[in-house]
Amino acid sequence: MNIIDIAEIHVSSGSGGNGAVAFRREKYVSNGGPSGGDGGRGGSVILHATRDLNTLLDFRHKRKFHAENGEDGGNKRMYGRGAEDLVIRVPLGTLVRDKHTGRVLADLTEHEQQWVAAKGGRGGKGNIHFATSTYQAPRYAQPGEAGVVRDLILELKTIADVGLVGLPNAGKSSLLASISAARPKIANYPFTTLTPNLGSVRFPSGDGFVVADIPGLIEGASEGVGLGHDFLRHIERTRLLLHMVDASDLDPLENFRIIREELSSYPTRLDQKPQLIVLNKADIVEPETLEALKQALAPESPEHPIFVISAATQAGTRELIYAIQQVLPTIPPEPSPLVEGDLEDEIPADMAFEVERDGDTYVVTCPHLERLLSVYDLEDSRALNRFQKYLARSGILAALNAQGAESGDSVRIGPLEFDYL
Repeated sequence: MNIIDIAEIHVSSGSGGNGAVAFRREKYVSNGGPSGGDGGRGGSVILHATRDLNTLLDFRHKRKFHAENGEDGGNKRMYGRGAEDLVIRVPLGTLVRDKHTGRVLADLTEHEQQWVAAKGGRGGKGNIHFATSTYQAPRYAQPGEAGVVRDLILELKTIADVGLVGLPNAGKSSLLASISAARPKIANYPFTTLTPNLGSVRFPSGDGFVVADIPGLIEGASEGVGLGHDFLRHIERTRLLLHMVDASDLDPLENFRIIREELSSYPTRLDQKPQLIVLNKADIVEPETLEALKQALAPESPEHPIFVISAATQAGTRELIYAIQQVLPTIPPEPSPLVEGDLEDEIPADMAFEVERDGDTYVVTCPHLERLLSVYDLEDSRALNRFQKYLARSGILAALNAQGAESGDSVRIGPLEFDYL
């Protein structure tokens, strides 16, 4: 079994249907007006978070998702049918990044939460919208807007209040089984746990907390050794760490040092999270040895006592649970990795663009504007006028002026090249 908690997907929304060019043709109407209907909206691609999924395993074999296009408009003012949205289910805790920029786009942490990964293209307007008192028979209709294409990275980070960390065989799975209804696989060999297991601890008062059994780490995990990065990723969202140490091991102090080093070497400094130290397997260790270990580890835990338990016999687990209940309310929730302004509208108010000179041609780089060009028929004078006004409102004309563009110079935007006026 492999841990599947990161996946790359390619999504594309549907294009809008084209508007229709049509005119009324009725028996007693000699000069019927325009009757072309609008095209339908293309389908959007939507990510839907659900607690029913635990891994990103479904994306191992299917990575391309394409929503349907909207239907074209028809005559007699008939509108094209809009396409159904394509909904992709993902587990809670899925972080969405743009593959090319690394930018965080969405953080799906709540059940039934949805995020539009790629918005469907707008349907083009039929020629009924372009009739005026002086232009009563327009032979122009708007094409449908192109769909959005995106390459996304899905990254699953377990959502839990408490994370159990330690070397393999420290007894994390046994503790989780003894304090909750979770039934993780337990065996006496390294890397028994390959995916995080979640368990819920509930008190008679109704409150409680969620515990994650993080797979056992090894030395070098923070550098990617073994499945280190995959495992450490799940610790990021937890608020409190239980650092479990096998007290029966030959060198438990060295084992503690190894895990602390891996936590501190990880980019987000996981060692700075609040933590409780737990000595496990007290049922097979002499009391004198346990006391010596506590004294040696005391400087590492100045704020909280070191807990001695036996997950196998449940000795000391009750005291540990109530200590966690007392500590958690003092720890603020983990902040979302989203920074204000990260979530971009599909049509931003102040779109980003660059203007550069390539010989005698001024090149405007603006992905958003290149996408909008698909809905303009620039051979139509009215559409060309609307496009020029759009360039003015967006600030592109001012940028061209600032670069020294003069009337008659060539300007290129995507596949379009025209004379600057």
